[in-house]
Amino acid sequence: MKIINVTLRMSLLLMVLVLAYQLVVTGIAQTVAPDKADGSLIYNSNGEAIGSALIGQTFTSPEFFQGRVSSIEYNAASSGTPNYAPSNTDMLERTKEAIAKWHTDNPQVPLSELPLDLVTNSGSGLDPDISLAAAKVQIPRISGTTGIKADQLEQLVEAQAEAPDWGIFGEAHVNVLKLNLALWELKAK
Repeated sequence: MKIINVTLRMSLLLMVLVLAYQLVVTGIAQTVAPDKADGSLIYNSNGEAIGSALIGQTFTSPEFFQGRVSSIEYNAASSGTPNYAPSNTDMLERTKEAIAKWHTDNPQVPLSELPLDLVTNSGSGLDPDISLAAAKVQIPRISGTTGIKADQLEQLVEAQAEAPDWGIFGEAHVNVLKLNLALWELKAK
């Protein structure tokens, strides 16, 4: 009976400690970085949440910038991609299909200029960013379908460019959702 009482007390104490810890950490996060604590949501001009800056989305219309290939269709519930070796036949086939689709959708751009990040997965399959080269190589297609001048689109990409993390980690990149929102606003003008 004594063991049951001690076990019950310890269980209750640990539940209170875990709950208190979660409340303290959430409170600190909401105070220090409320945007990030709430999921880094991106809102449209009507104030509606349309996505997160941390999770990519699929854009299929040729008048918008396309993100990376995602073998999980950007479903955050199943983060992660198959860890295939470069010689894996499934990965080779998927990459060949992505290259063929790219060439069909962007015939004016030589395959030699195709950035690798447009035909390969990120480690999580959720990456919302593409390289500046991957954004700029899409400008001829978008210009042709929207009628927006290529130099305006170039300026748009440059305006949306984000520096490497802490100035040294990674490369300059563009968040595809933010870029497409800016493109939407430019088209509306």
